[in-house]
Amino acid sequence: MLSRIAAISGLYDAVVGALLLCAPGWLAQTFGVPSASPRIFSDLNGLFLLAVAIGYSLPYRDPARYRGYLWVMGPLLKGAGAVTFVLDYFLRGSPASFLLFAASDGSLALLTLLALRASPSVRAQR
Repeated sequence: MLSRIAAISGLYDAVVGALLLCAPGWLAQTFGVPSASPRIFSDLNGLFLLAVAIGYSLPYRDPARYRGYLWVMGPLLKGAGAVTFVLDYFLRGSPASFLLFAASDGSLALLTLLALRASPSVRAQR
């Protein structure tokens, strides 16, 4: 189960990262916001997401060994990202379309948390 979640999370981050790098104008238009200015902001976010996506290859291949990566990038990063999107929507008036990211990040964070809690760590198995 952890390998599947790593694959889904990695693919999700790779797609969004690639869109931020290769089609930032289209992505901004789709979500009803202006393009990032200067463009380096979308480029850096895209690179960050691609790096996170590549990192998911580690727990995909060996989830027991790389549980820590899943904890940090799943419940911690994706969970905090979901909360941040929701707070930004209510406090700063970001577009409702951004709640799609809150839902997807939050869902992946919750799925990762549940899978991590359901599968014992190597230490617990000893």
